[in-house]
Amino acid sequence: MVVQVREGLRLLTVTSPSGPRVLVATAVPAELEAVARGLPAGSGVDVVTVGVGPAAAAAATALHLGVAAQHDQAYDLVISAGIGGGFAPDAPLGSVVVADEITVADLGAETPEGFAPVTELGFGAVTHRPPLSLVRDVAGACGAARGTVLTVSTVTGSAERAAELRLRHPRALAEAMEGFGVAEAAALHGLPVLEVRAVSNAVGPRDRAAWRIGDALTALSDAFGKFAPVLRSWNTHD
Repeated sequence: MVVQVREGLRLLTVTSPSGPRVLVATAVPAELEAVARGLPAGSGVDVVTVGVGPAAAAAATALHLGVAAQHDQAYDLVISAGIGGGFAPDAPLGSVVVADEITVADLGAETPEGFAPVTELGFGAVTHRPPLSLVRDVAGACGAARGTVLTVSTVTGSAERAAELRLRHPRALAEAMEGFGVAEAAALHGLPVLEVRAVSNAVGPRDRAAWRIGDALTALSDAFGKFAPVLRSWNTHD
């Protein structure tokens, strides 16, 4: 493993002689280190920190993908990974969620009828869908739940907002702050995307005493260790 700095980004490289090239985008160093602990040598995975929030994640991921392409080291898959909040009871503390939909929850407008996503205003997209075969195989390898992972710019801090989000997104299992930004950057480069979240806290009222960040980081490491062979053998044409 080699830790280097490229274009201002902290990057960890795990060299591989063959197989798809994978970029894992994490928000902070603790998540990068957790992913790295789980990856076996020769996994063909680069892990980078891209900052907190969808804007920072999109900008840094796009920059990194662009630099790699310029150096004839283009990636085949991008993964947004880290810890996040889970919607009880479907995603308990310490569990792992693999997104089959990556959806931005608060990009849109408030109207008298309620929240209107930006697509209803005639702009953009609000959801990216990872390759279903990859989602299935990754989730199966590590015993993860499959469902929607929401991207938010403001973390949920009340039962009322948690209920509103679940009403608008009945399949939501988790929320985090970077997935949609990473997915947007991947889409610009024509690349598939995956999101993997280990649950550190319940979505709802903020109770720091109940958070289990250490357990979630351990679960993240374990998950990457278990599904790394899936990434190595994945057929990018699936």
